[in-house]
Amino acid sequence: MTELPDENRATELRNKVVDQLAEDGTVASPRVDAAMRRVPRHLAVPEASLDEAYSTYDPVITKRSENGTHMSSVSAPQVQAMQLEQADIRPGDNVVEYGTNGPNAAYIAELVGDTGQVTTVDIDADAVARATRFLAETGYSHVRVLTGDASGGVPEHAPYDAIVVTIGAWDIAPAWRDQLSEGGRLVVPLRIRTLTRAYGFVRQGDHLVSSSAHVCGFVPMQGEDAHDEQLLSLGDGVSLRFDDGPTVDPSPLDGVLRTARAETWTGVTVGRTENIGTLQMYLATMAPGFCIMSVDPDSNTTVVEPSNRGFSLAAVHGPNFAYVLVRRTPDEKNVEYGVHAFGPDGASFADEIADCIRTWGKEHRGGPGPRIAIYPADTPDDQIPGDRVIDKKHSRISVTWSAA
Repeated sequence: MTELPDENRATELRNKVVDQLAEDGTVASPRVDAAMRRVPRHLAVPEASLDEAYSTYDPVITKRSENGTHMSSVSAPQVQAMQLEQADIRPGDNVVEYGTNGPNAAYIAELVGDTGQVTTVDIDADAVARATRFLAETGYSHVRVLTGDASGGVPEHAPYDAIVVTIGAWDIAPAWRDQLSEGGRLVVPLRIRTLTRAYGFVRQGDHLVSSSAHVCGFVPMQGEDAHDEQLLSLGDGVSLRFDDGPTVDPSPLDGVLRTARAETWTGVTVGRTENIGTLQMYLATMAPGFCIMSVDPDSNTTVVEPSNRGFSLAAVHGPNFAYVLVRRTPDEKNVEYGVHAFGPDGASFADEIADCIRTWGKEHRGGPGPRIAIYPADTPDDQIPGDRVIDKKHSRISVTWSAA
């Protein structure tokens, strides 16, 4: 068989990617389908092979820090399609994108058409240069490419019908809400209690209400609204990662792993391929002191025995610590959730976390997940409905769980 020229092969690979995304349900609208078939994304990443540029579920990393941390990337086609569908971009819309490398701005330009406007912004001059070159080379030079901190927005071209954020955010910058038209759509990878979801929000007056949520991972935001998680070592290579709320006082947990380990099992079983994203979010928003536990891969400790040494749902309450694990059911078809806990009240804390899991299993399993609403930071408690309110720098996040 004769090998296809690069451009022909690129077109073939691009169509194959969109076919696959349509088959798995990520691409649902004809307009997103058409836009993704038109944009030659491989030209944005000449350092990557065509197979890498058109890997359906993998990003192309374009910049790393000295220690190897990812600082910039061209997101995977699956993630880009997911966000475009969430944003519901229409002909004639005025859209701003925060976080750029080129292809996604080109997709948006296709969606808004000749009567729309597109602005794309990044704090990293290298990403801006890459996007500028790509957009000029591929016929999208009408897209505005700006260097700047996303936290301030771009007021000179507001209001926006849609804002698409392609960098991991810990909070919602007030400018994003203020520069969004009434009924406008904000799509943002937002981190809540260490868990990131790509949320679609709609502006309703002074607040934003979620319309969709998908599990995702993004390069974290830089600049004024960058936010670092808090790490706490328990010893024996065991670390906890916290996100929201006040700084955790480590002193009550001194020596907690040297206390007797309590163990309880919940009776809640799931299939090995079942989506447990709502369980993660339920524990994150409803369990006290939620955090993520990891165990150093070089540690040989047996004090903790997590199912996943790199990522375990965990919680802290005063001098007590607990984490979630699974075991196979006797028929080997499912797994059952359990809890290990340490501390002076470890047994009762294990039961408390287990009860959270049971509540999820009875009331929320298979449901759509929580309704998330974003209110300004100065909103009084009596004006925020919901089961839990999580306070951040700029926002108060309301979390409401409804029965499945």
